[in-house]
Amino acid sequence: MVLEDTARRIRTMEIRGAGRIARAAAEALRDHAAALQCTNLEEFRQEMHRAATILTETRPTAVSLPNAVRFVISRMDASDSAEEARTTLMESADEFISRSHQAVDMIAEYGSRAIPEDSVIMTHCNSEVAVATAVKAWEKGRVREAFATEVRPRNQGYITAKALGDAGIPTNFIVDSAARYFMRDIDVVITGADAVTGAGAVVNKIGTSQIALAAHEARVPFLVTTETYKFAPGTLLGDRIPIEERPPGEVMGDDITAGMPNVRVRNPAFDVTPAAYVDMIVTEAGAIPPGMAYVIIRDYLGWKPDVWQKNFLIDHKE
Repeated sequence: MVLEDTARRIRTMEIRGAGRIARAAAEALRDHAAALQCTNLEEFRQEMHRAATILTETRPTAVSLPNAVRFVISRMDASDSAEEARTTLMESADEFISRSHQAVDMIAEYGSRAIPEDSVIMTHCNSEVAVATAVKAWEKGRVREAFATEVRPRNQGYITAKALGDAGIPTNFIVDSAARYFMRDIDVVITGADAVTGAGAVVNKIGTSQIALAAHEARVPFLVTTETYKFAPGTLLGDRIPIEERPPGEVMGDDITAGMPNVRVRNPAFDVTPAAYVDMIVTEAGAIPPGMAYVIIRDYLGWKPDVWQKNFLIDHKE
């Protein structure tokens, strides 16, 4: 089924990138709702909530995933019939997907304006919005050269380097540990985000915080490009964003580890960059300092403490 296949592809990182994951989840919910042969409203609701749970459990760190699922599912609960619920859910999914694509274009435009003329940029991981921003800045003549990190252990940097190169940008491909060495040549660092906390800290691919620290030390501006649906309302309740730790085989093959019984391979997929190392967060709602993250959560994600507190308690009770 489409639902299970999408969940598998998200879990195994065949679908990667927070925005793409969110859109894939919305599409899976829409297609699952369309395929359901169910005329009972309560049964339809229960099945769609089950489907939502399957999707949200695939990647624990990417806040875009539960936010997308919540957007698609939430309006369904006010329906009076299964058919109305189905129609409402499918319309919500299409609306989310459309908004997501529009957000990428808007962020690229806003972010490109924040890049100085004749800049050498550095980026880490494969962020749809970061790449779009770099390409837009290149088209405006603001970018002269780019540095793309390897992004171990899954090597998403290959995808980024190819995308930048295909756009015509002279691109240098470097290993992650060379980021500080080349920071002296960089005018601005641009990354994406998998989540942004209410305090403005940024959760992104492992290694991002080290690059942010190197940029901070060198006084190089550090820009984060991200859609508003990657902000995490639960952090305002003290909730912590879990850092996913992936299988050791992504780092070192089982044939190698078998010969080292006393060696444990650790493979966290993300790290947290403190707000103090972030100069600007560029969203489709505009460019903000990290300290304004709360405003995005309140005004664009509909933050209401009583509602979110209720949902938070229900989630933990279950």
